[in-house]
Amino acid sequence: MKCEDLVAYLSEYIDNDLNEALTAEAQLHLATCHNCRVVLDTTQKMILIYRRQQRQAIPAARRQRLFTQLQSAFLNKSEPTP
Repeated sequence: MKCEDLVAYLSEYIDNDLNEALTAEAQLHLATCHNCRVVLDTTQKMILIYRRQQRQAIPAARRQRLFTQLQSAFLNKSEPTP
């Protein structure tokens, strides 16, 4: 699994809605990819913070802009050199 694939399946992974094969691939990727672990951890923390706050709907256009910016930043990340 590549980073882009993990991002595409991230919501389903967090919700435990992936089939066994994809879950295993995601777990293997997360075990070896620091950047994706950070994305997963940050996303889970954001969900927790959101659930603790009063529920307020984010307008669809704003939510899409935010998702697009996050996805663009993640896909354009530079790989650290060892």
